[in-house]
Amino acid sequence: MFSKQEAQQLKKEFWTAFGKSFPRKWILYDTKIKDMSFKFYADNKKAEVSLDIEMKDEVFRNAYYEKIWSLEDILKDFIGDFHKEEHFTLENGKTISKIWVEYYGVSIFNKNTWQQVFEFFVEKMDGFERFYYEYEDFIKDV
Repeated sequence: MFSKQEAQQLKKEFWTAFGKSFPRKWILYDTKIKDMSFKFYADNKKAEVSLDIEMKDEVFRNAYYEKIWSLEDILKDFIGDFHKEEHFTLENGKTISKIWVEYYGVSIFNKNTWQQVFEFFVEKMDGFERFYYEYEDFIKDV
């Protein structure tokens, strides 16, 4: 096991290595839709790329979710099979809508799996971004 400090250092090294391996400006929080963002996530069991719709107003959150969900088959063409949850509860208790892909059997604490995670991140986030750019006007029209 790692101490808290060692774990923090490995996480920092992981994200730095990802940025250096794949220097690219990702959309992430720059969707031009408040409280809707793309995210990378990795822990000791999996890696994840997601689209998080975090509006406090449930009506707007659901409207954006339904817009994206109406394009389900098209999204699948861009990123492959994915998970979705209209009412996803975060650890802090906040409810969001979330669409995500995950990759198990990798760990942010195992440098031997980093390249696999990086490639997964690039492939899936690129798919999410291409989907978003293609259907951005439709999605924004809420």
